[in-house]
Amino acid sequence: MNTTLRRAVGTALLGVLGVPALAACGGSGDSGAQGSKPKTVTLVSHDSFAASKAVLREFTKETGFKVEVLRGGDAGAAVNQAVLSKDNPQGDVFFGVDNTLLSRALDAGLFTPYEAKDLDKVPEALQLDKDEHRVTPVDSGDICVNYDRKYFADKKLAPPRTFDDLIKPRYKNLLVTENAATSSPGLGFLLGTAAEHGDDGWQDYWKKLKANGVEVVDGWEQAYYDRFSGAGKGDKPLVVSYASSPPAGVLELKSQPKEAPTGVATGTCFRQIEFAGLLNGAKNEEGGKKLLDFLLSKSFQEDVPLQMFVNPVRQDAELPEVFTKYGETIDDPATLAPEKIAQNREQWVEQWSSLVLR
Repeated sequence: MNTTLRRAVGTALLGVLGVPALAACGGSGDSGAQGSKPKTVTLVSHDSFAASKAVLREFTKETGFKVEVLRGGDAGAAVNQAVLSKDNPQGDVFFGVDNTLLSRALDAGLFTPYEAKDLDKVPEALQLDKDEHRVTPVDSGDICVNYDRKYFADKKLAPPRTFDDLIKPRYKNLLVTENAATSSPGLGFLLGTAAEHGDDGWQDYWKKLKANGVEVVDGWEQAYYDRFSGAGKGDKPLVVSYASSPPAGVLELKSQPKEAPTGVATGTCFRQIEFAGLLNGAKNEEGGKKLLDFLLSKSFQEDVPLQMFVNPVRQDAELPEVFTKYGETIDDPATLAPEKIAQNREQWVEQWSSLVLR
């Protein structure tokens, strides 16, 4: 797996309880002389934000604003930090709050409503705040179980396709997942099982999954690189990862194979949507609005797949060939309303920890 995917996914730990200090990266932070129009627009995000230099230069050429990125650790910690500093925001735009944490940000009043240009090119299903426009959808991805094709071919065993397949005896001791309390993919997988089996059924499902030998590790990088046989080191042929992991894995190969070495169990997927919003009290509101417009521009959207290994939200954005050739299109992923997640997230994580870790 290439280093870009390692950066984009491996740092996506939730850090629900910890709130590390925000770290400054990228630009100089010069806002120009007092009284003049600021020359810098500051984007606050998690560590996984990435964009090509050429695309950021295009934004500067079009608007006169240089993007400075302040990275605040993992996704959960970055959101928590933004909430704690909402009366004195550390930037103009926040990127990286997803549907699992969206209610926390909206309830805290982090954002000033703004309807970004070209929002009409984004499917309404991805516009989870379409009535108020406090946040703008930027990308989406699917957390899914990945499988090692060689293992299943050698064993002459069909890989699992659904959540319920994973509890069948034939897949005993084959799956590794991430801790739902510390990992974004781990939480997404838990939410996927809750969407599949309901409020009263997911706990019983996890009891069966535990009895079937599921292994839990702290985070994605440990699961994928240390335990997953498809990455070359581990002995687990099933891992909770992303639908975009197979095409990303092909990029490091010298020649492109007929199919990716890993596959996706398409009936185990949970949809993640990432959003950006104009922070209340932003010092450069004009630049922030222009940046939100740019995040939905075709040039930025077409830069997203090979920078952050997620899907653009614009319907007319073209995907790179490696995505269309080796990726999986998840037509019916599991989803939960942000309000449902907000009402149950902490309780579910506590219950999951008691069921699976103790």
